[in-house]
Amino acid sequence: MTETLMVIPILHYLTFCSVLFGIGVIGVLVKRNALVILMSIELMINSINLLLAAFSTYLNDPAGQIFVFFIMVVAAAEVAVGLAIIVLIFRTTHTIDIDVLNKLKW
Repeated sequence: MTETLMVIPILHYLTFCSVLFGIGVIGVLVKRNALVILMSIELMINSINLLLAAFSTYLNDPAGQIFVFFIMVVAAAEVAVGLAIIVLIFRTTHTIDIDVLNKLKW
């Protein structure tokens, strides 16, 4: 498995993860739906995880892959809490459009 990953140059991983991260940033900045924003944040986190795993394999250091595992655990908890907040907001306001939401303003 590691031989296959080391055949692909690290530059390919860098460009692919940069494009994924850019798509995630555009999704966060442009979209107004709270679910799409959460998915875009997850896309950014997953692109970072992929790059960290690629560097870990390329440098033959398993610490990066262990770190990816902990990031995935935290991301799963983030999704659970974020979805619970979105469901609660939808129950009270009947929308998840962030432009309509003004309950969190001072």
